[in-house]
Amino acid sequence: MSLAHLRIAADVGGTFTDIAIFDEKSGHIQLGKSLTTAKKLVTGIQNGVSRAGESFEKANLFLHGTTVAINTLLERSGAKTALITTQGFRDIYEIGRINRPEAYNLFFKKHKPLIDRYLRFEVSERLLNDGAILRPLKYDELEKIAVELEINQIESVCIIFMHSYLRSDHELLAKEFFLKRLPHVFVSASYELSQEYREYERTSTVAANAYIGPRVKSYLSGVVSHLKEQQFSGHFLIVQSTGGLYSVEQAQRECIRMIESGPAAGLIATKELCNFIGIKDAIAFDMGGTTAKSGVILNGEVLMTSNSMIGGYAEGLPIQIPMIDIQEVGTGGGSIARIGPANSLRVGPQSAGSEPGPVCYGLGGEEPTVTDANLILGRLSAERFLGGEMKLDEDLCRRLFDEKLARPLGLTVEKAAEGVIKIAAATMSNVVKRVTTERGVDARDFPMVAFGGAGPLHALLVAKELKIREVIIPNAPGHFSAYGMLVANLRRDYVRTLFINLQEFDFDQIEQILKALEFEGRDEIKNASPTVAGISISRGLDMRYIGQEHAVTVEIPMSAYENKDIMAIKSAFDKVHLQRYGYYSDKESAEIVSIRTSVTGQMPKPTLTNLASHKDSIQHQTRISYFDGKAQSVPVYWRPDLGAGFEAHGPAFIEEYASTTTLFANDIVRVDEVGNLRIQVSND
Repeated sequence: MSLAHLRIAADVGGTFTDIAIFDEKSGHIQLGKSLTTAKKLVTGIQNGVSRAGESFEKANLFLHGTTVAINTLLERSGAKTALITTQGFRDIYEIGRINRPEAYNLFFKKHKPLIDRYLRFEVSERLLNDGAILRPLKYDELEKIAVELEINQIESVCIIFMHSYLRSDHELLAKEFFLKRLPHVFVSASYELSQEYREYERTSTVAANAYIGPRVKSYLSGVVSHLKEQQFSGHFLIVQSTGGLYSVEQAQRECIRMIESGPAAGLIATKELCNFIGIKDAIAFDMGGTTAKSGVILNGEVLMTSNSMIGGYAEGLPIQIPMIDIQEVGTGGGSIARIGPANSLRVGPQSAGSEPGPVCYGLGGEEPTVTDANLILGRLSAERFLGGEMKLDEDLCRRLFDEKLARPLGLTVEKAAEGVIKIAAATMSNVVKRVTTERGVDARDFPMVAFGGAGPLHALLVAKELKIREVIIPNAPGHFSAYGMLVANLRRDYVRTLFINLQEFDFDQIEQILKALEFEGRDEIKNASPTVAGISISRGLDMRYIGQEHAVTVEIPMSAYENKDIMAIKSAFDKVHLQRYGYYSDKESAEIVSIRTSVTGQMPKPTLTNLASHKDSIQHQTRISYFDGKAQSVPVYWRPDLGAGFEAHGPAFIEEYASTTTLFANDIVRVDEVGNLRIQVSND
């Protein structure tokens, strides 16, 4: 075997950068963790790899998930962008859907486009709704716009023409023109990102891609340069929002596909874990330093969506690409606690991040955070945080907590800290509801897989809020999303809008379209990595009852296509409609809106190994901690010492390198055969 035998995965979060390294020779996984270096993120990656005791020179594959794309969008710190569209449609981006989610909210604010109106330009080209050309594209109009773009010092351009999802000629010609005319400007065409109808959503998607494009491209180019300096000669792949991998070259063009790259990897890791231990349904709960995220595994598959509102339903902007259905909230370990109106206690969404970080880090932070509250309550160790690599300043933490929260509220420091934790748990339980109850799923029927550096610390509080009966803490939960990259596959997703009455479904025509898309996907996957072990195909249809406006995505078994079984397709649609909306009609006619296919290249993966049985006498320490305002001595176990079959009752803490699991009174934890903590939650 060559010198390059490592697979390195890096998950860059708002507070910490997590590194997981798989050694293909030995089968071992090594871990590293460092504070995220906001000014130059690649420095934090290199620090994490070095702390794991390895180097890029020994790697044949580098897998990366990052929050650069989503942060650029949410912070509105992207490029100065122009939009070019069909005459008469420059305002579709601002008009949107005229939704008013809160009818009686006098303070409601409409979504704000990423591109100002004066930077939206029109051309007279026009396609009809069958793809026929009504008016051709005129280059003299493009030249006039190019002059305006130069005057306005535009950094990025997005192109969206009416009905281009049916025919891409005009968009691609316009893109080619601007790439030649303005070679230093980032150019994005809607057809490359979304081949579905709905002009507002397509406009919003390509606008977002162009808006974040220059920053994401520059960041990825910087990582590529750093890898070359480190003598890395392997393949560099990025995690998409689908949980699949794609090449860094594609990521630099189609930046929007990595909008949820880090959280998506955590859902993929959850799916792999559930498959291994024989669980079909589960809730994934990921809490890091800045946000908490949640998604669902249903019938062994990750729940997906084709349209997501980035920034929230009320004021957010739609992104129309396939992605894992992930909901998130600005509550993490670094979330700042403040006194709000009417002397109320507020937690988040502002975060202390990694610079300066929580007060207890001693790096200049002066705002109390969720992490500080946990330290005050004795749920974190000041001496053993990150395995002892990072000492926490408890005295400074208590002093500022008392000054800024406890005294103004007339509470003890411990009571104020408990209030912060309870508010954070209530907020995070709402994000779990959004991916369960609002999707027709009862959270009480599902176990919760909790990970992220702060996930195990708070998971049982969230579970108790929702009456969840079991919580599973995987091995190395603080690195679980990075591990998810190691078990992810290469993936390409394709969607084509095609309105068809189900009774008129032409299997031969659809098969021809899907085969062409799947051939393209196979080719791209083979070019992305030489280590693909095999390729699999999954197909879906967006369907609705005739007369409805919105469709649901239905996974269709390949056997239905092979047998040309319309009834099997209708039955699958009825089942999904029942789950989502609580009813279905086997007598109502249905129609197809879009056809979908996903091409997946299977990558070799690390496997879980059985843990040795536990010893009868497990040594443990104790720590004074506060529960319900009362101080008590609580046992503290070191997770690497625990073998399979170990059992303990709460209250208790189980510490490990990058995380701490909190058990409350009457909770019971057992270690399973591969080392997961299986916790029976007391909901009395």
